[in-house]
Amino acid sequence: MEKTPLTTLREMKLFIIVWVGQLIASIGSSISGFALNVWVYEHTGSVTQFAFVTLFNTLPLILLAPIAGLIVDRWDRRWTMILSDFFASLAMLSVGILFSLGKLEIWHIYLANIFSSVFMAFQIPAFIASITLLVPKQHLGRANGMLSLMNGIARLIAPPLGGILLGTIYLPGIIVLHLITIFLGIAILLLLRFPQATPAAAIDKSSFFQETTYGLTYLVARPGLLGVLIISASSIFLVGSVQVITTPLVLSFAPVTVLGTILSLFGVAVLLGGLLIGIWGGLQRKMNMIYACMLVTGLSLLVAGLQGSVVVFILGVFLFFLIRPIIDSSTQAIFQAKVEPSVQGRVFAMKGAIEAAGLPLGYITIGPLAEKVFEPLMAIDGLLADSIGQLIGVGAGRGMGLLLMIIGIFTILATAIAYFFHPLRFVEDELPDVINRVDIATNLTSTVPASVMPEI
Repeated sequence: MEKTPLTTLREMKLFIIVWVGQLIASIGSSISGFALNVWVYEHTGSVTQFAFVTLFNTLPLILLAPIAGLIVDRWDRRWTMILSDFFASLAMLSVGILFSLGKLEIWHIYLANIFSSVFMAFQIPAFIASITLLVPKQHLGRANGMLSLMNGIARLIAPPLGGILLGTIYLPGIIVLHLITIFLGIAILLLLRFPQATPAAAIDKSSFFQETTYGLTYLVARPGLLGVLIISASSIFLVGSVQVITTPLVLSFAPVTVLGTILSLFGVAVLLGGLLIGIWGGLQRKMNMIYACMLVTGLSLLVAGLQGSVVVFILGVFLFFLIRPIIDSSTQAIFQAKVEPSVQGRVFAMKGAIEAAGLPLGYITIGPLAEKVFEPLMAIDGLLADSIGQLIGVGAGRGMGLLLMIIGIFTILATAIAYFFHPLRFVEDELPDVINRVDIATNLTSTVPASVMPEI
């Protein structure tokens, strides 16, 4: 019998409660992150120092992934999230105190970002690994779509609201708001009880090195899952590539006011994509959807670079960001269905570290490549001006457009090649589902206090 939306809500209600708390915390964190970014740039005028903010937010997530994953698997995931949120909030509290005393320096921001990111290295895999305990298998696509929706909402709200709040309650008020949203998220987690995963895999006799690298070993032993991870990391690399090119490319044919509108539209695209996959849930065979979306990704980049036109660029990149949540949701759903809950902390932490590396890798490779190689080639007197330049135009921005087109073509070719990799294409068939999540879902009400279970 086909399930009604009401039934779906009942089966996902524990996750929805947790999601609401994390959404509130995410909005607060995004607003404070935006405010601090503005403060750093206004006080330094340096793009390099501005970039360091992002670097220090990302680096601990990559370096601590093996240890974080091990702890997530060995400890209660709900308490891991609670304590990680609490200790990460101390960094923002310290920034607020230093600002109020008039002693805030740039290096304080860097240190606070490192401190906060250390604890987020534990919080993120704990949250993701908890999803398989909170959601029946058939709703994993929706749950992961809701995660993308959460990121889209925060990305859409933070810049305009952060700008307004900076002019009204200023940085100290934003920091207070950040702390309030974090503690609201913690309060919701304190009221809930999560179903417990099966006992961790017996690797007590293994060395510390073997335990912390278990996530990577697990993936290497399963080529299909490793292939899914490579696709996911590649798609995030493409995000970094598009982000680093967007501002200079758009400014080559449009004013800065149009750039701001375009960036907001991309936030709308992520939001709509998350909403779409959150309601729809996606195809039953996730790999078919991943292949299709990667082909569309390549096509969208090809279109975006074709002309120095606002309309053409928006059409291509809006489509690119619209399908991003679908790719994220589908790859995550495969991992959640195929990785044993007892080792998901280690595997997901390693997965997150590899994926996180894709974003800065896109920045540091595509940016210089566009500026130092392709822009000179497509200048009015460049080497390609009389050949490719006759098709897509020459001058400022056309080298970056050509690079986008090449990336798009490469993405299409790589996806076609990946289709013929048997372990990847049939990963959903050859790797068994690891847990009967329907049984978990039917017993959720016994694990949640009645006072926090809404009537749906």
